[in-house]
Parts: sequence; C-alpha cells; structure tokens
Amino acid sequence: MNTLHSQFSKALENFLNYMLIERNFSQNTREAYNNDLRRYLLYVQESARAMESITAHHIEEFIGELYATGLEARSMARNISAIRSFHKFLVIERTLDTNPADTLRLPKQARYLPTVLTVEETLRLLETPISSVPQSKYYARDKAMLELLYATGIRVSELVNLQQQNLYLEAGFVRIYGKGSKERLVPVGDSAIHWINQYRTGLRLSLVKSNSDDYLFLNSRGKKLSRMAIYSLVQHYAKLAGIEKNISPHTFRHTFATHLLEGGADLRAVQEMLGHSSIVTTQIYMHIDRSFIKEVHKTFHPRG
Repeated sequence: MNTLHSQFSKALENFLNYMLIERNFSQNTREAYNNDLRRYLLYVQESARAMESITAHHIEEFIGELYATGLEARSMARNISAIRSFHKFLVIERTLDTNPADTLRLPKQARYLPTVLTVEETLRLLETPISSVPQSKYYARDKAMLELLYATGIRVSELVNLQQQNLYLEAGFVRIYGKGSKERLVPVGDSAIHWINQYRTGLRLSLVKSNSDDYLFLNSRGKKLSRMAIYSLVQHYAKLAGIEKNISPHTFRHTFATHLLEGGADLRAVQEMLGHSSIVTTQIYMHIDRSFIKEVHKTFHPRG
C-alpha cells in the first residue's frame, strides 16, 4: 500500500464518520460518496505522490474521464460534490492547507450528455421482445441484440460488424473491433450468453444464406443488420416498453457505463470495456488484467 493510498483511506474513513455523525447524511449518500471517492483515489494516486500534491489539474482530469464514459449529469454532479466536500473536510481538519477542488465545476459538455436509462427501465426494455403481443418471429435475435448492447456497451457500428468467430462465450468474453481497428475483450453476462446461443442455434440458421459471411446479426435476407435497422428496433421496443425517453442504440452504451460506475466499478476497468480512445494513448490501460476486468463486470453490472 503506497503512501497516498494509506493516507487517503484513513482520511476517507474520517470523512465518512464526519458525514454520519456531524452532517447526518443518509446511508445511501454515504455509500455513494464512498464509491465515488474510492474510485477517485485509484485515479489520482497514479500521478500524485501524496495527498498534498493533488492539484486542481488532477481532479479536472479525473472528471473529464468520468464525462468521457458518458456518466449522466446527476451522477457527475454528485461525484464533484463528493470531491469538493472531501477536500473541504481535509482543510477543516488541517490535513491540507488549501482545497484543490474549491473552484471545480461541471465540464461544459455535461449539458450535452445523452439520456441514460434506469436499471428498472433497462430490464423492462430487455424483456419486451419476449413479452410483447404479438411476439415478433425475430424475437430471439432482437432479444440477443438488446442484451448484448447492454452487457458490453458496444457501439452500433461495432455491433453490425460483429462476427461469430469473435464470440468466446464459454470464457464469457466478446472480442470487439472498435475505432481505428483497435480491439478489446469485453465480458458478457449469463443472460446475454444464453440468448446469443438461443439465436445462433435457432433463428439464425433459418436466416443464413450463402453470402451471409460470419456476421452474427442477420436480417430476413441473410445480410448483416444495418445501423438504421438496429436503431429502428431499439425505438420499436422502447415504445412497446412504455419508455418515453428519446433513446437510441448509443443509449445502451452510456447506460452500461453509468450502471457500472454507479455500482462502484473502477473507472479504468470501465474505460477498458468501452474501448475509449484514452485507453489507446495511455499505456497503463494496456496492462489491465483480464480476470480483473471480468470480475468488475460480474460484480457491478446489473446483468452480470
């Protein structure tokens, strides 16, 4: 345990006690702040050698990375509030002389953050291909597609080009080729695996044609589903599920990231799963243990 980690852990414990005893914060708020601040520690300790060396730049960089994952505005605001309150407490306790988070503000881009579904809305939407009446003859494909969108945070451009040879379902992973032909391995939960297998061993066999290649998701003509087709299907099932929010396939990507981060998942692991561009430019992302990534997904993803 390095100096900052030890120092931070003790300070965090004192802060949480302060919230309980002197500020009378709810248990839910304390748990959320605890998750937010522990993730913050894991990030800043990579470049700050001691509590006193944490600067506004470190904090702004961390907030920028949170924003890049698509974390919703409400959660962004809470993360900033947690960091501000924590550093303010350290000044009150004379652990620090100044508060590096004193002037911290939400990134300007935060106003453009896309819609994020709640867990309840997400699970309701995922059930719609099965529960809708009349049931579509393509329900197994559509169910597998929605489950995979939520399970992996995959981009729609990556989804349409996903091939069966890149499924490692027995190991619980999918190999995804992202922007710039960069590839990543992303964990997949049991529900998505089940429905992908149901679709592959049933409906897909009846859809496949000689020119279907190895693409996973096919249309009625045996061609790979287009981006527009997937967009239309998501809109269709959202309407059937009674979801009034304006959503698209990309909504699943931001929902995936938000639900993991809200559950306390490590920011680096979530970025690795998203295939965010900063992973390519920051070498530390290239050495994350796959077993750790899979454990993060299993522990914090609602469908893990």
